[in-house]
Amino acid sequence: MRSANFVYFFTAQGFFVGLIFALLKADEPIELLTYTGLITLFFYTFSQFCIALYLRTLSGIRQFFPVSIHEKHLDSLMHEVNKRENLIDTTCKDQESLMSSPDPRNMLEEAS
Repeated sequence: MRSANFVYFFTAQGFFVGLIFALLKADEPIELLTYTGLITLFFYTFSQFCIALYLRTLSGIRQFFPVSIHEKHLDSLMHEVNKRENLIDTTCKDQESLMSSPDPRNMLEEAS
C-alpha cells in the first residue's frame, strides 16, 4: 500500500470515528464539528507518524553493512581470546603441578 493511500484511509477512518463519537457526546452543533475535527486531525497526525517511522525503518535496512571489516575485527578478537585461554590453561596446569608435588619443607623435616 502506498503511503498516501494509507494516510487517506486512516484519515477517513478518523473522520467516521470522530463523527460517531461526536453524535454520542455532543449536545450542540459546534461541539459536533469540534469533536469530529479534532479526532480526524489526531488520526491524520498518527498516520503521518506511522508512515515516518516505517520509512525510517526501511532506510535503515537498506544501508550497506561492511561484512569483511567486521569479520577481520572478529577474527582478531577470537585470536586474542584464544591466546588468553592458552595462558590461563598453562597457568592452571602449572598450579596443579605445584599443588601435586610434595612440599619441600616436609622433605627437609623427613630427611633429618
